[in-house]
Amino acid sequence: MEIEIDKDVCIGAGQCALAAPKVFTQDDDGYSTLLPDPTDGVTDPMVREAARACPVSAITVS
Repeated sequence: MEIEIDKDVCIGAGQCALAAPKVFTQDDDGYSTLLPDPTDGVTDPMVREAARACPVSAITVS
């Protein structure tokens, strides 16, 4: 599973970090970022839910 975050689109709503905290976090500016080693959570079905929950569709899961 490949996860991409469009940093130019992200507004820092944090829905991804709430939905899939093993994969997403927020940086010092409040924008979404992947955890350094998200391998534990990439198969979690909540990753796709996190992408759907993003209010600006900044997350792509393939």
